[in-house]
Amino acid sequence: MTDDERYEAGMKVRRAVLGDAHVDRSLENRTEHTEEFQNFISRYAWGEIWTRDGLPRHTRSLLTIAMMVALNRGEELALHLRAARNNGVTREEIKEVLLQTAIYCGVPAANSAFHLADKIFREQDAE
Repeated sequence: MTDDERYEAGMKVRRAVLGDAHVDRSLENRTEHTEEFQNFISRYAWGEIWTRDGLPRHTRSLLTIAMMVALNRGEELALHLRAARNNGVTREEIKEVLLQTAIYCGVPAANSAFHLADKIFREQDAE
């Protein structure tokens, strides 16, 4: 695949997972400083990794949630908690992942993640 093809494939998956509204906002908010980074994540995170056949998006979504808890990346965790339903991830599955992170990442990290997930679930229910 060329870089342009990888970008296009990545944008297709990125939009499917995160939603058009989020991706459009990200692209609209690009600056001269962030434009290359946006292109990079579209090509490599979304076009190289999320397009691979080795794991279904559902599994990638659950893994990403766990990694964001482990790395204490609240903003990215919120993004992927919201996006999880686009990949067929249930709230019960998210709960199980967060319980697993309590053991391997620590109770405080999981506690924060549970609070964030509850907030996002309430927002989604209100939509």
